[in-house]
Amino acid sequence: MPALLSPRLLLLPLTRAVLERRLSVAGFSVPLPTPDGPRSVYFPPEWPGDPLPLFPALLAQLGGAQDEVDDTFIMVHRGNLGALGQLGVKGSVNAQGEQEIGYGLTPDARGRGYATEAVGALVKHLHGTGVATVTAQTATANPASGRVLQRTGFRLVGSGHSEQDGPLSLWAHT
Repeated sequence: MPALLSPRLLLLPLTRAVLERRLSVAGFSVPLPTPDGPRSVYFPPEWPGDPLPLFPALLAQLGGAQDEVDDTFIMVHRGNLGALGQLGVKGSVNAQGEQEIGYGLTPDARGRGYATEAVGALVKHLHGTGVATVTAQTATANPASGRVLQRTGFRLVGSGHSEQDGPLSLWAHT
């Protein structure tokens, strides 16, 4: 899977090596392939933010020869090659051509437009692969996440509830 690019970010595929390393240690550097060749990327102790509890399941989903999580990326700052967060798909495209995404950032990266930039690049990528509608859910208690989706062209299409996050806003991008 190729890297995705945005003005300030490299979106590098999330690999088995990164998952394994993060599950064993907080704060590390690892060489990763970039459009400019292999570069050492620094992962701060708080990386990836909220998605960390999902990492054991992502690792378990990787087949024997599969080294990258499908359509899931590490947000890396182009300037300092520091990991800022993680984003990607949640499951497969459904029969209606919809695919859900999720994202999370380290606390230091929030409020700087990185999520908007990364989500925009991911949505463009997914539509380019034939996904008709990209969906997302945000906790109503996290209005900043809803603003990210609004700025990238999502529209509010409904509401829901989860035991973990409480009331949810449901979003769609066509």
